[in-house]
Amino acid sequence: MTSFDTSPQLNVWRALLALAVVFVMLATTGWTALRNQRSETPLQASLSAWEHGRIGEHRLPDPQSAPLRLARFFSSLTEGQRASLARRYPLAVGNMNGAPVDLRYRANRIALGQARKVELTRSRDSRLTPAGQQEADRRMRRFEVLMEPGRRILAFDPEGSGRVAEVFGDLRGADRVSVVVPGVDTDLLTFQRTYRKYSAPVGMAESLYAAERAASPTTRTAVIAWADYTAPSGLGMDAATAMRAEVGAVRLNAMLRGLPGAAPVSLFCHSYGSVVCGLAARALPGRVTDIAVAGSPGMRAEKASNLRTTAHVWAMRDSDDWIQDVPYLELGGFGHGADPVSAGFGARVLSARGAQGHSGYFVPGTQSLTNFAEIGVGAYHAVHCAHEDDVCRTGLSGTTTAGRA
Repeated sequence: MTSFDTSPQLNVWRALLALAVVFVMLATTGWTALRNQRSETPLQASLSAWEHGRIGEHRLPDPQSAPLRLARFFSSLTEGQRASLARRYPLAVGNMNGAPVDLRYRANRIALGQARKVELTRSRDSRLTPAGQQEADRRMRRFEVLMEPGRRILAFDPEGSGRVAEVFGDLRGADRVSVVVPGVDTDLLTFQRTYRKYSAPVGMAESLYAAERAASPTTRTAVIAWADYTAPSGLGMDAATAMRAEVGAVRLNAMLRGLPGAAPVSLFCHSYGSVVCGLAARALPGRVTDIAVAGSPGMRAEKASNLRTTAHVWAMRDSDDWIQDVPYLELGGFGHGADPVSAGFGARVLSARGAQGHSGYFVPGTQSLTNFAEIGVGAYHAVHCAHEDDVCRTGLSGTTTAGRA
């Protein structure tokens, strides 16, 4: 037996690497071929129709144009013309970075209504299995909830497990904007929960929004529950690699560049969401002032400085979070790098006192939520550090809002 056979850990990593090779081959050959044979998704069909559409004698702009160009296009239209585009191409307009946010809300409400009708038909389709009918019924009910009066849906895609983003507060008039980036097992059906409310994106965002208003009542805040990427399902291959996070990082940056105004933005990234934020870091727009991660498996970096961002990097983990037992390394594409709360990483480490388990960071009354809220309103002097030396506040001013700085 050679010396290479004496390490069980090495053999495990070899097996994982072999699986990765197979995975990549399938993804780039057979799976790609199957994917290309599929018909257009509803979003693709809406974008395709947009690309062939016109306003009067003029063709519509490329939907993938820079947000600033699209914003100028929409500002050149009358209210009636904008409303017409939302009715004709609801999914395209509802997901278009650069379109006015109020128009996106309107378009996504139309798109949700159309998706609801599709699922209602499927729920009564005798060709589906009982399980398939039940799944269609669950999706239909989720769409109905998202269509309730007052909800502001910034992005929506019904394809597959689905993607969605929702705004709490006035995004256009905000002094500060916060974005919640969730982790694994996030999709349309888990976007909002009644049981374990604060483990789902809607509950996280609602809780943060309320805490920010309590922390600084005069600061106009807006919070986005951003589940507009395809998150890994469970703790399998996808969660151990950065494939889903790489696509998510591109989508996150595109959304951020399409936000209205110039208010400072803070990212609050939970679990695998911190992998997304880590990969997005180097391309973030300058208005992003903070990246705060909680229960992180790593940010695909060995040090905070490797993220190449001007944003403040914050990290927290409560003492009974199981994530601390994952291997903090990256090898052959598996794993997500160094532990963000370790001294060597260089993040500003915050207290998570009161949080319980991996999904308790946004629960009201916890110091983790209070810290997030203080960061969200820019009150850095008020955060509670994980250590008594208060080093996490070193070199930071006590500014509270952009408008009052």
